[in-house]
Amino acid sequence: VQLQASGGGLVQAGDSLRLSCTASGAISRDHVVAWFRTAPGKEREGVASINLRDRSIIYENSVKGRFTVSRDRAENTVYLQMTNLNPEDTALYVCAATLRRPINSARLSAWAYDYWGIGTQVTVSS
Repeated sequence: VQLQASGGGLVQAGDSLRLSCTASGAISRDHVVAWFRTAPGKEREGVASINLRDRSIIYENSVKGRFTVSRDRAENTVYLQMTNLNPEDTALYVCAATLRRPINSARLSAWAYDYWGIGTQVTVSS
């Protein structure tokens, strides 16, 4: 599976963006897909994870209520809808996938994922 993230850009605080994670190979119901971000000077952190089999979703605390992850099966794409963006959301966003079905406590951990895409930059100005 090869992944490609897109949809980033330069926005102002309070704006919204929708990121897309498109797979060149099929993303099946056996995959768990996650979004990660790396901000300047900070470590990579997981922000959202969706289990495509049971549709369970986990969010990092700082994005709860603002970010929504979803999947369009027909388009083989997983989306990250981001609203009420703030400068702390500025980062390079990447998507990742795995067939290993990590336990919930690991679903925002980078080590749990095997397939990684090329990122898309999100910059939020104040």
